Amino acid sequence: MVGPKGEQVGIVRIEDALRLAQDAELDLVEVAPNSRPPVVKLMDYGKFKYEAAVKAREARRNQANTEIKEMRFRLKIDEHDYETKKGHVVRFLKGGDKVKITIMFRGREQSRPEMGRRLLMKLAEEVQEFAVVENAPNQEGRNMSLVLGPLKKKAEAKEEQRKVREERKAAEAAAREERKAPHQDAEPVAEESAAE
Repeated sequence: MVGPKGEQVGIVRIEDALRLAQDAELDLVEVAPNSRPPVVKLMDYGKFKYEAAVKAREARRNQANTEIKEMRFRLKIDEHDYETKKGHVVRFLKGGDKVKITIMFRGREQSRPEMGRRLLMKLAEEVQEFAVVENAPNQEGRNMSLVLGPLKKKAEAKEEQRKVREERKAAEAAAREERKAPHQDAEPVAEESAAE
């Protein structure tokens, strides 16, 4: 038997253990039923379950799930549209998510898969400081796709974004205080001139 503070009580008869638990207003919980003799512990079982649930919830909150975001391109994409979509891809990668880039072929474009492969590899080269190519370009019917994985893990990316947000808030608060400070000095002067 193990006591409420983790101390070893020793081998105790079941009736004595139940009486001790009743006297202490605690629960008698079987910790290791398969050992000889079985190990029991005096504890507040409701409090134990609550603390276990809080720990599990905290672990889930800190867990970061990597998502696969998808960005679709056309073979004849305009330069501005390409840059905009590339910006989205970079944002996803900085956030720690994988990105699947798909090029959709229409009609006679299907006879030129090398152009699609060239466009995918161009994009992969331009975002190589944020990503690594996980799946090389491959044709899937009318589409060709490429998967980019982020260099940073999702949890690291979230932590970095949180730090940036905190720094920005601190800078904004300092700027607000700085704007307030000159007005406070100017008010007493105005009151003195009004009194004169």
